[in-house]
Amino acid sequence: MGAADENRVMVEGFWTDLYRQDLAAAASRFAPDGTYTDIETPEDDVAVGPDEIVRRLTLAFGKLSGLRDERRHLVAGDDAVLTEHVEHWTWRSGETMALPVASVHELSGGRITRWCDYWDMNVLVAAAPPWWFEHVMAGWK
Repeated sequence: MGAADENRVMVEGFWTDLYRQDLAAAASRFAPDGTYTDIETPEDDVAVGPDEIVRRLTLAFGKLSGLRDERRHLVAGDDAVLTEHVEHWTWRSGETMALPVASVHELSGGRITRWCDYWDMNVLVAAAPPWWFEHVMAGWK
């Protein structure tokens, strides 16, 4: 199996772990100094390493009652995987959102070294309940 195929398998496994909300399993796919951020958030809002990645994901997803993925495209290369997908969020208070996302995973040595997501903050602001924003603003650090 070539590098692109191995990267595809790694990222597909990552998505499986993430959307079944096994955040520790998803984060275990990262290099010890691997990073995760959303381009829409402040520049210093970068999780480094599996422990921080779990904390950051827990902050965003921990108050949801449902999370699923609608995959559109996944393209794998020798050092990166690009995914176009729609995340479907359901909050415990009943609000829902379909968030289009473009994700970039960079890989080296069979581990994810960088993950960044591109999405529209306006979609999130229009859908998320105010209490969730208060929760998220408390931060993960």
